[in-house]
Amino acid sequence: MKRKFWNWIKNDAGDEEERTLVLNGEISDETWYGDEVTPALFAKELNAGSGNITVWINSPGGDVFAAAQIYNMLMEYKGDVTVKVDALAASAASVIAMAGTTVLMSPPSLMMIHNPITVAIGDSKEMQKAGEMLDEVKEGIMNAYEIKTGMDRKKISHLMDAESWFNAKKAVELGFADGILHEGEGTEEDAEGLMFSRTAVTNSLLTKLIPKKPEAKVPIEQLEKRLQLLSH
Repeated sequence: MKRKFWNWIKNDAGDEEERTLVLNGEISDETWYGDEVTPALFAKELNAGSGNITVWINSPGGDVFAAAQIYNMLMEYKGDVTVKVDALAASAASVIAMAGTTVLMSPPSLMMIHNPITVAIGDSKEMQKAGEMLDEVKEGIMNAYEIKTGMDRKKISHLMDAESWFNAKKAVELGFADGILHEGEGTEEDAEGLMFSRTAVTNSLLTKLIPKKPEAKVPIEQLEKRLQLLSH
């Protein structure tokens, strides 16, 4: 079996059993697709108990198929699912986070969304097929973001194109999260919602490095003469 990237912690909360799921590190460091054992084990452990669960996430992302299946399992779970982003929910991990009935970000945590990436080898037809496959994967990921945020798909697509990083406040503002852990305790009440876009930074640097062509300017005297000619 592949390395487990999750861990369950049992907590007794009154009469109901409340459990904690910790997703730490890469989401399946080997492909989940085509693997029967690992997904089946995750599903078995998820459904081994009842009651509400808390999912702590600290992950740079990983296998999009693993993330999609975990997302679906959590969405189908009968109890409430509270997602708490410990430090990072990036790429595929952000998809899993969207399954939370409630999504909470820790004050210093970050969330990142971007377009799916793959490696392809072959001729132009194979490259075209790979591109089409990535487009379909993106549409699927956007479904999860749209359901959670209610945001327009075009805006979501632009955010993914730009590889967008959100701090906790910005994630809440955009609807990717519902609240901030420990808010009201004087930690992040006055913080601003900030977003970082790798594409925007790259374009800004290119603009500074590549000098702009001087605009063609017409002296005021020539403009006045042209206006006088037009008036006759």
